[in-house]
Amino acid sequence: MKTILILGGYGVTGKLLAKHLLAQTKYQIIIAGRHQDQAQAFVESLDNRRVMARRVDAADLNSLKNALQNVSLLLVAAPTTHHAENVVRAALDAGVDYLDVQYSDAKLGALRKYEAEIGQRNLCFVTEAGYHPGLPSAMIRFAASKLDEIHSAQVAGYLNMGNLKYTEAVDELMEGFINYQAQVYKNGAWTKPNSWDMRKFDFGDEIGARTCYSMFFEELRGMPELYPTLTNTGFYISGSNFLADVIVTPLVMLGLKLNPDRYIRPLGKLMWWAMGRSKPPYRVVLKVEATGQLNDGQARVEARIEHEDGYELTAIPVVAFLSQYDQIRRPGLHMMGHLAEPIELFKGMERMGVRVHVDQGVL
Repeated sequence: MKTILILGGYGVTGKLLAKHLLAQTKYQIIIAGRHQDQAQAFVESLDNRRVMARRVDAADLNSLKNALQNVSLLLVAAPTTHHAENVVRAALDAGVDYLDVQYSDAKLGALRKYEAEIGQRNLCFVTEAGYHPGLPSAMIRFAASKLDEIHSAQVAGYLNMGNLKYTEAVDELMEGFINYQAQVYKNGAWTKPNSWDMRKFDFGDEIGARTCYSMFFEELRGMPELYPTLTNTGFYISGSNFLADVIVTPLVMLGLKLNPDRYIRPLGKLMWWAMGRSKPPYRVVLKVEATGQLNDGQARVEARIEHEDGYELTAIPVVAFLSQYDQIRRPGLHMMGHLAEPIELFKGMERMGVRVHVDQGVL
């Protein structure tokens, strides 16, 4: 039986990954992190013979290598991007597959450095997994599967969880503001990285239409190459509230430009607090609005997924992906949204409690 080691397995996302993996797959699970007592306590709470605890320090290469003995896949759910090269190197040396749910330019740089070796060793490394990044490119591919030709595919996210619990993973999210990119693919070409675009998206009942702002994810870069008929695509994120959008966000971006090492933690806490001031409805939504050609006519496809808990909507797509992993695994470096079979991915998420709405028709 295959074994998955979850690095950061007793964190907020790690716990959800473990619970869904035990429910949806037959993998053996190792809960790993720096604190053996916390890992063991969580293992005991699960009361399952398929799970065990192991101490691992991501800053210590030998600790990582030793922990990965007899492991099939390393699932990185801990905020370890400052040790990304250690983690990647250890997985390579141990000969195990790899998947992360991190959002980090440093992590992508470390993975690309070893991309040739990953393929040479016949390993499968998957990055940019989870909600966003992770699902935007999968949603574009889902819409494309419903059309003969896809011409436009715009993806938008709505994130409103009320009083958000702060975790160390927020620090990594804040790092994304340091070199924030906002380009979209418009009329067959990418706009400049610092050029903002705004669009309105209707997120359905209760939420309604919201103004959204462009935000670039690396997983989107390959979409025009995958679909040569695609001339317009991008990702947009809805605003949170006046305090977060108009006052705190500009302050955060300025502070991180001036001194990221000093301000990243306090500014992250400030941003998380401001986002938590939003009013109901509390939920996380992702939708794609696509147009193209079907049966010699112009057609549209809209798909929306939603859940009340953003941490759940990070873990569930990963587990749905791993449920199909044996069938889709290919050696090399991949992004989750590029490798996943999108229709089965959506079915898997729906089985785990994500609400999926699909609507299509003629234009």
